[in-house]
Amino acid sequence: MDGAQLEKKQGQNYSAVNVGKWEKLDQYTVGPKKNPGKLFLLEVLQLTGMEVSLNKLGPGKQVPFYHSHKENEELYLFIKGKGQFQIDGEILDVEEGTVIRVAPEGVRTWRNHSTEDLYYVVIQAKANSLTAYTATDGVIPDKKVEWPEV
Repeated sequence: MDGAQLEKKQGQNYSAVNVGKWEKLDQYTVGPKKNPGKLFLLEVLQLTGMEVSLNKLGPGKQVPFYHSHKENEELYLFIKGKGQFQIDGEILDVEEGTVIRVAPEGVRTWRNHSTEDLYYVVIQAKANSLTAYTATDGVIPDKKVEWPEV
């Protein structure tokens, strides 16, 4: 499955989807070989300023190639498990809580050399494109927060 079959909810200013439990990411596949454990969210959520993928890499598995990007930096957020990440020949140990930013030119690959699954999120966005952020981009409307009773 590539995510196209997921049930989506959409409003005027949002799109949402429940992709299921992390342990079940194997049901999503990518590429001509249908490699399991990767779900791209660009098309699923109609993203316009970034690409995001949810990933599961099994024990003893690795990305079998190096890669870099022409324009986009990537942010890797490791959710669970342990592994190693290689950037320009330097090896970093990764585990739950590790966050790595890689510039477009950084040549990277990673592996799971442990006995448990490695879960991570990759966010890709054009380098140097962020012009407003946090408080400089945020707008607080004159509206009281209300929640329905449960």
